[in-house]
Amino acid sequence: MELCHHFPRYNLFNPLAPVWCVTPHEGRVIHRFFDTSPFSPSGRYLALLRLPVEDRNALPGETAEVVLVDLHEGTERVLANTRGWEIQVGAHVQWGSADTALYYNDVERHGWQPHGVKMNPFTGEQQKLDGCIFMLSPDGTRAATTCPVRARRTQLGYGVILPDEYVPRNRRLAEDDGLFITDTATGACILVASLKDIVEQVRSAIDWRQYADGEFYGFQCKWNPQGTRLLIVVRWVSNQGLQRKNHVITMRGDGSDIHLAIPAVEWAKGGHHINWHPDGEHLTMNLNLHGDGLRFVQVRHDGTDLHALLDDVQGSGHPTVHRDGIHILTDTYCGEPLAYADGTIPLRLIDLRSGEEREVARMRTKVPYPDNTLRVDAHPAWDSHFRWIAFNGYAGGTRRVYVADFSTLVG
Repeated sequence: MELCHHFPRYNLFNPLAPVWCVTPHEGRVIHRFFDTSPFSPSGRYLALLRLPVEDRNALPGETAEVVLVDLHEGTERVLANTRGWEIQVGAHVQWGSADTALYYNDVERHGWQPHGVKMNPFTGEQQKLDGCIFMLSPDGTRAATTCPVRARRTQLGYGVILPDEYVPRNRRLAEDDGLFITDTATGACILVASLKDIVEQVRSAIDWRQYADGEFYGFQCKWNPQGTRLLIVVRWVSNQGLQRKNHVITMRGDGSDIHLAIPAVEWAKGGHHINWHPDGEHLTMNLNLHGDGLRFVQVRHDGTDLHALLDDVQGSGHPTVHRDGIHILTDTYCGEPLAYADGTIPLRLIDLRSGEEREVARMRTKVPYPDNTLRVDAHPAWDSHFRWIAFNGYAGGTRRVYVADFSTLVG
């Protein structure tokens, strides 16, 4: 791709890789998250979301825009409007197995029913799905999600916003809430593992009596790269809302073979952002294993062999292991030790064999809003060939998306 013909080059702080701003005009644009790619399967297009506002959270029925950027032509086009978004991950806009299959969440205002949409961005043809989308399987045939409506009971920013009277509470271990799978060909959605199923399967590993005074919800869920297993973050929130505990559960795509991978007692030491390792058998995340700060850690999907990948390299941000198993890419939160005092953060590329670290780029992400939900996270995400990355930044008083060419840094 010859991005220099169409997009302004980003040169602040002398990046080690070529970087371009691919949303230089109106702004208010984000890509979804660090665990899926905004690049289309061919690599030609980026699928993004333009927020209607960025200084407050979404209101019920407020519409955002699904945006397509053509990296070959340098053009930008609005594909659709959606009411199914929040400010951190938008409408979960992501690609299926071809450039002709794009997915996102929406909400029917009549009845306030959330649902997924499958769209051909070139013809405008749409298919309404019965279920919603958090993450598509690698082959695009199945969409996994927790309940996007209940998500706000544990944290704003990751689901859809409905009027309060349409947001259920899980007063007990819910049998109608948990992990949902939608067939993207038929649109049919099933609950493959309820929260009650999940807790009963891992009950022997945890003293669940301490969770009597509270509510369980599903938060994030993710397919492994092979499409054979899923992880789900199950959150417990105290009835007063003052405590929150995270458990990482894994299972097969049909809801069987349920394991506790990371218990809340480990997460509570300090940790965030679980993800699959490229081998599909292990998970990676930031965790304060030994009380000396965050480290990049790895654990098997059944909870065994939890260990630090590097003893002397600090963890941060949203880490993703390259498919070579050798490099890890991550950003940094503004409040983490490796962030800069001027509101900029590093994009870090680390060699897991030697511990050598390179700061590939430095980008402003700090925003002038006190509400942490309104923060900008870079969320660096690879393309399918692991040559390009896309990430979010904050420039000119608005959210923008950037693309970097990593071809000279990793094979």
